[in-house]
Amino acid sequence: MVCTELVLILLTLGGNMAVVNPYIFANRQGIPRLEATGVTVNTNNVVYSFKNHPFLNGNFAGLIIFKLPAFTAPTTAIPIVFDTNGKSVSVTTLNGANVTSADLNKSGVYLAFYDGNVLQLLTGV
Repeated sequence: MVCTELVLILLTLGGNMAVVNPYIFANRQGIPRLEATGVTVNTNNVVYSFKNHPFLNGNFAGLIIFKLPAFTAPTTAIPIVFDTNGKSVSVTTLNGANVTSADLNKSGVYLAFYDGNVLQLLTGV
C-alpha cells in the first residue's frame, strides 16, 4: 500500500492565509547520529553519556540515530537513561514503558524519536 496523503495546515497571519506542510518542522537539518562516549551501570539505572550537541539545546524534534556500546546487564532490570548537554532523558518504548537493561544491553545502531521531552526507541527492542 502506498500512502499518497498530504497533510497541510492552514495558518492565518494578519488576515493572510498560508499553507504549511507540518513535516518541515521535524529533522530540518537531517537525521543526527550520536555515538555514546560511555556507559555507566548504577544501582538504579544505566546511563549512556554523549558529547554535547548544540541541536539538542534548541527546539529539536525528530529522528535520531544512536550508536551504543554493549554492557553487562545487572540481574535486576533497571531503566536506561541518556545524558547529554546536562540533561538526562529516560528512554521509553512506543507505549511509554521504560526501556530497561534487560532490553538494551548489546552494542548496535538504534533509531529513536525525540519530541523535545520524550525519547522513544523505535528499533532494537
